[in-house]
Amino acid sequence: MTVGGLVIRKNRSVIPGFGITLGIAITGLSLVVLIPLAVLIMKAAGVGPAEFWRIATSPRTLAALRLSFSAAFIAAGVNAVFGLLVAWVLVRYRFPGRSILDAAVDLPIALPTAVAGISLAVIYSPNGWVGSLLAPFDIKIAYTPLAVVLALIFVGLPFVVRTVQPVLEESEKEIEEASALLGASRLRTVFTVVLPVISPALLTGFALAFARGVGEYGSVIFVAGNLPFVSEIAPLLIVIRLEEYDYAGASVIAAVMLAVSFIVLMLISAVQTWNRRRLGYV
Repeated sequence: MTVGGLVIRKNRSVIPGFGITLGIAITGLSLVVLIPLAVLIMKAAGVGPAEFWRIATSPRTLAALRLSFSAAFIAAGVNAVFGLLVAWVLVRYRFPGRSILDAAVDLPIALPTAVAGISLAVIYSPNGWVGSLLAPFDIKIAYTPLAVVLALIFVGLPFVVRTVQPVLEESEKEIEEASALLGASRLRTVFTVVLPVISPALLTGFALAFARGVGEYGSVIFVAGNLPFVSEIAPLLIVIRLEEYDYAGASVIAAVMLAVSFIVLMLISAVQTWNRRRLGYV
């Protein structure tokens, strides 16, 4: 471009432009995510509306779906609280063994889910370390829905911690100190200064923990007992249908899980967007 006799060259980005990057992104997303999901939906739709409704609303399917989604929601809520506390301790304090604790947070992600399930079974089974102490009081953890929730808490905690931790590290401690100097109590400072800043990240961590919990399989089957209508999760029911060569039934259950998960995650995303707008981030 020439301006006043001077030749001005536009600075070109060293990375590809919008067109090629968008094309590569859509192609990759389609091959990895969209096409497999589309095939799943087509397989489920192939059974017909009446058969689809019969499989989706059967008592065993509804019980498994109810347990999977309710346990994932409860576990994500617990992780939102304790994950925030763990992130707060790691960011705000310096103490011996902090680096070990920081590394231990990622263990549920690094470990195979079967190892996590076996570890929980050893602890909470009737003859386990904790289960044997509760057995005299007729309190049972293993092979109950409570065991499912505990397993999902175990695998979902890192998602909350690692999402909230960077936000806490970047938050300004001076604002908290100013709140204290102005006479606000610690509890009021937490609810009026700290939580509004980290709430978008906390909601993101909640959504990630919930999504991981809904699809979790390996860590649950070893400690849940897998009793139909009691402690049988939806992913296990899908595997059972596949082992019975009932591919249509497995596809229908998977499609229902996909639809419900998508709706829940969209609702969480809407809450996140509303919260960011309320705080002036958007």
